[in-house]
Amino acid sequence: MKILERKLNRSLVILMLASGFFASCEDKKEEDKDDLVETADTVKTAVLNVNGELFSVPSPIQTALLIQKTGVSYDKSVLSVSNKVNNFSTDYSRAFNLGIYGADLGYVSLYNQTQDALSYLTAIKQLSDKLGISAAFDAATMERLSKNITNKDSMMVLVGLAYRSSDSYLKNNRRNDISTVILAGGWIESMHFSMAAYKSKPDATIRERIAEQKQALNSLIKILGSNTSPEVTEITTLLSDLSKIYEGVKLTYKYVPPITDSIHKITTINSITEVVISDEQLSQIAAKVNEIRNKITITTK
Repeated sequence: MKILERKLNRSLVILMLASGFFASCEDKKEEDKDDLVETADTVKTAVLNVNGELFSVPSPIQTALLIQKTGVSYDKSVLSVSNKVNNFSTDYSRAFNLGIYGADLGYVSLYNQTQDALSYLTAIKQLSDKLGISAAFDAATMERLSKNITNKDSMMVLVGLAYRSSDSYLKNNRRNDISTVILAGGWIESMHFSMAAYKSKPDATIRERIAEQKQALNSLIKILGSNTSPEVTEITTLLSDLSKIYEGVKLTYKYVPPITDSIHKITTINSITEVVISDEQLSQIAAKVNEIRNKITITTK
């Protein structure tokens, strides 16, 4: 068993959090580029309100950022093939794969893979059309994404905003069932990225992130639990099987009072999370995630 300790010792600039985090975009002088502002919640963990209950699920972009920061190289083989849109013949299979493609788009954009980003952008548009949610990815949004396809910073902001917009659209039109399935697809793909990255480079930070998904997994199971569609029920059952593996993963949180520098308006968080996860558990998690992902992506018409 390995014990990983994370000391959350990050400097949080309160003034910046209050007004939003501003990301400078490259090539601002180009006429076909947007000057974009990245809000603090563009790529953060999402807190969802489903039937009055709050759930916390990390953004796939958040996971991709972590993977890149550990020095793991771009690996196209971990992505779902983008030209299979017509193989998904039901709304739920399309929604699951829309979530997967959304995570893939974030991943390829982060690594500045322009051609691949265009392919996933096209696939996302096609799936949204088939789902009847084209308004969530309207022409203006798609045009902004296309124009900023070579700008990593802008793409990170736009992908995050596009999915926030689509989630809002679905909820406003009472299509929460589709929204939650898209969310589940994105989470599964980000787990797939994490497992592949850890296999490539056994980094303690990635190992810890995988362990922390125990809480998000439980949230997903609850969110999807009210959906009685056979397609969704099958995936929910597999996710429940995954949660049984996670039962042996231990997360212990120790609160340590934060230190605030009132002059510079900086608060340092000192709390510690201890993570205990074995190599065997990691192997079992990887196998189950792969099984779930294959069930979603390997669909024939």
